[in-house]
Amino acid sequence: MQQEYIASFLGRKVGFVGLGVSNLPILRSFLASGIDCTVRDKKPIGESPENKSLSDAGVRFLCGESYLENIDEDVVFLSPAVRPDLDGLREAAARGVRLTSEMEEFFKYCPCKIIGVTGSDGKTTTTTLIAKLLEAAGHKVHLGGNIGANLLEKLGEIGKEDFAVVELSSFQLFKMTRSPDIAVVTNIAPNHLDWHTDMEEYIAAKEHIFAFQNEKGALILNADDPYAERYASKANGKVRYISGRKAIPDGVWFDEKGIHKDGKLLLPDNDILIVGRHNRYNYSEAILATDGLVTEEAIRSVATGFGGVEHRCELVRVKDGVKFYNSTIDSSPSRTKACLESFKQKVIIICGGYDKHIPLEPLGPLFRDHVKYAVLCGATAEKIETVLTDVGFTDYCRESVFADAVKKAASIAKDGDCVVLSPAAASFDLFKNFAERGNVFKQLVKEL
Repeated sequence: MQQEYIASFLGRKVGFVGLGVSNLPILRSFLASGIDCTVRDKKPIGESPENKSLSDAGVRFLCGESYLENIDEDVVFLSPAVRPDLDGLREAAARGVRLTSEMEEFFKYCPCKIIGVTGSDGKTTTTTLIAKLLEAAGHKVHLGGNIGANLLEKLGEIGKEDFAVVELSSFQLFKMTRSPDIAVVTNIAPNHLDWHTDMEEYIAAKEHIFAFQNEKGALILNADDPYAERYASKANGKVRYISGRKAIPDGVWFDEKGIHKDGKLLLPDNDILIVGRHNRYNYSEAILATDGLVTEEAIRSVATGFGGVEHRCELVRVKDGVKFYNSTIDSSPSRTKACLESFKQKVIIICGGYDKHIPLEPLGPLFRDHVKYAVLCGATAEKIETVLTDVGFTDYCRESVFADAVKKAASIAKDGDCVVLSPAAASFDLFKNFAERGNVFKQLVKEL
């Protein structure tokens, strides 16, 4: 399948807008087969050895403000963060240029069933849990999308009886015209409003995960989410629900005792290794998405052994009785809320980052109820400070340097305290991505 797919591009010009983890593996495969490739990017492409080798191999680089002018390729692959309605791309599409992406192409050619996960919070953990449950039940799983490998590059390794499990962001879904066989929407909360034109566009982009399903498709929704009813009304396939507030006869629900299914306690809460109510939602969604595909033994095996995904309430170190947690993935107030509510005590938080123009007001009452002291850092520090003072929360300070913020939090902490990096913002003001921010935090904590 892989070679047949690549061969279908022979004799055609192929463009790539952006050269990240989504496009680069495809470019390499095409280049090795002698396909004419062009890379377009608004930012200058650095003189790295890899870029030089691509240029030497015949790749044409078009960079700068005019990077989308005179598109003469037959097909153009867009990186996830590239909007398809940019002027140059819209004009190219009108002339017959096909705009596509890694995920769009993968969904078109994937030979096995696809389980897709989206939402504002919990995507990565839920996606990972689905994959682990299937693997524990003996299935071969291919993990990708927003996490894992480039699945389009792996087409030749995927069999009909396998499962592809993919995390899908609103950026990816915005451009897609295909949906997975089983779709999961964890929840909807304001996010990425610096990229989407407004909240309505963000909500509508998420709908693409199920909008192109037929009657055989399945949609898993969180009954506790205010957008569940809207999504259910638009679904073409079967809709099933999970909840943390009420019993769901035909779904999965949880309470303080554990996770319930089919009228019985399926998974006692004490058997679940990872902490937090939000992770009970993640488990419930993963269990329902794999209903009929995994055994109860597989579910218990994963629950008792899975310690969580890196950068998500990750315990980094215990020093002088103080626990340091890395939850750099918390790029919105709703994610920070889920993180803080996982702890039974008030914590010392390091918060702030790139401004995505989403409402920060929820942080006021959240910090008042769950935070002992806040160290604010990054582009949103001033906005968060305003929110905190509005609710009378005064136990905070601002630090302009990230390393100083970590040192300040550590100096305040006493035996028995928890220090948590939970930014409630993206990382792009100071770091390349959330993972770099988390890794820097971990290194700074280890050096204390």
